Amino acid sequence: MKNVLLIAGKEIQECLRNRWVIAMTLLLAALALSLAFLGSAPTGNVGTAALDVVIVSLSSLTIFVVPLVALLISHDAIVGEMERGTMLLLLSYPVSRLQVLLGKFLGHLAVLSFATILGYGAAAFALAVSGAAITASSWVAFTSMILTSILLGAVFIALGYLISALVRERATAAGVAIGIWLLLVVLFDMALLGALVVDQGKTISSAVLSALLLFNPTDIYRLFNLAGAENISVLSNMSGIAESGRLSPLVLLMTLVAWVIVPLALAGLAFSRREL
Repeated sequence: MKNVLLIAGKEIQECLRNRWVIAMTLLLAALALSLAFLGSAPTGNVGTAALDVVIVSLSSLTIFVVPLVALLISHDAIVGEMERGTMLLLLSYPVSRLQVLLGKFLGHLAVLSFATILGYGAAAFALAVSGAAITASSWVAFTSMILTSILLGAVFIALGYLISALVRERATAAGVAIGIWLLLVVLFDMALLGALVVDQGKTISSAVLSALLLFNPTDIYRLFNLAGAENISVLSNMSGIAESGRLSPLVLLMTLVAWVIVPLALAGLAFSRREL
């Protein structure tokens, strides 16, 4: 465990030197603050809690930004060090490949967690200071949104490691990472929507739709945060999915965890068989 933590610390230091931590934190904070004050402006007139509107806005933002950031910091974690020759030097020390992989994962996850908590927390803090009324249920939903945002980031960090362990060049890893982001964030839902329009409810029932959504971690995240709580689902226009869906929050959460474990395990297997 000591070796894993040492490697995690090394990754955090590298991210600090490359200004990744500062850049991610400022980006998420700027976007979160903009959404907090622009999106919550009309809430007093419609009787909607300001933080609930922020949760909907930030959840939609997370689906696009956090996976991209996670892939950017992880896609060359293995292949990049191999190209630079530093992986061979690192493995000359008494550390296993599994320890290297886990250490890098914990380091990148720590960086992403720090940026997410500080960036999104700034929006909630600004609302609280401005005097906006925030209920206990809204605080619970906001905390849940931050934690699952970190979990979604962990999914794409693991996918980035899997890409990095399979390809031979950093440029290839970058291209595949962008392709994965487009597939899971944009194209998957467009294809599913097209299939639903063509099917007209003949074959794709609510149960089949729920099962299909589990094949995309961003949809799992969206369902958990935007269709879980009644006040949030109404704001996000997902109350119909919340009523017809057959996936409990526990099932969604466990599936999202599986999305972290499976790619990370496959990355470890591919890395263990790869020649240096």
